[in-house]
Amino acid sequence: MDLSPRNSSTAELGGVAGPLRGIFLKILSVCCFVVMATMLKAADTIPAGEMVFFRSFFALVPVLAFLALRGRLSTAFKTSRPFGHVLRGLIGVCSMALGFFALTRLPLPEATAIGYASPLVIVILSAILLHERVYIFRWTTVIIGLVGVVIILWPRLTIFSGEAGADSAETIGALAALGAAILSAFAMLQVRKLVQTERTETIVTYFFVSASVLSLVTLPFGWVMPTPELAALLIGAGFFGGLGQLLLTSCYRYADMSVIAPFEYVSLLLTIIIGYLLFSDVPTITMIIGAIIIVASGIAVILRERWLGLDRRRAKEASTP
Repeated sequence: MDLSPRNSSTAELGGVAGPLRGIFLKILSVCCFVVMATMLKAADTIPAGEMVFFRSFFALVPVLAFLALRGRLSTAFKTSRPFGHVLRGLIGVCSMALGFFALTRLPLPEATAIGYASPLVIVILSAILLHERVYIFRWTTVIIGLVGVVIILWPRLTIFSGEAGADSAETIGALAALGAAILSAFAMLQVRKLVQTERTETIVTYFFVSASVLSLVTLPFGWVMPTPELAALLIGAGFFGGLGQLLLTSCYRYADMSVIAPFEYVSLLLTIIIGYLLFSDVPTITMIIGAIIIVASGIAVILRERWLGLDRRRAKEASTP
């Protein structure tokens, strides 16, 4: 989601400075989101709904401060589609709750890798629900990517084999992570509808506000009073989540999405390192193989779209007198 000025252009910076700055900001945003996930995993005794509240409420601090500095705070709450924002918030809250629950049950890199299924699901939903035309290359990469997801999930899905431990924490966590990825895809489809009439800062602000309010519904289901250490982790997770959002939205001022998007997968390397050093999580062979397949399919789509975009640009330039 872009909070940058609408008339900004990568061409304004010239040369390679713009793309390099965009890549740098993207990597910083990835680092912030990894820090956020690490803090939430370290606070794994906190209920998922309570995590969602802290993640959403304290993310508003850097976001609203940024909008105030840019003189755009007054427009952030103007909307003609309040119920659309509530729906997006409801889906997002469910997705976050499942994702945060998965963090408490799975190794950090495994939960991260399963989350990469979300863009694959978006392609499928776009074809089914939005009737977008999806060509054979993209369908092929989606199928290959889903094979990678199955490879990661398979060792955890003992529930289908009837083996002992079918109700294990890892099995439930894997299913929760997959559910989070699917709901995240639905949330992105709702965002696509909102961007047709709503400002980006409005979508971002209303999401965090609605998520903060909706997460309070989980209060009767076992919220706990966090210790000072846990409270610091939860508040920090929210702050870094909001900061990561700002960096993510800013990076697209300086480079095309096709240039920046592949650096999302830096998070897998970071989570493997952090998971090992802080939580003694050792990635399994199946997790590594599945993650490589998912990442490769995602990068293939990104590169394909970039090549097609360059071809269209050349064709347009050639046809211009």
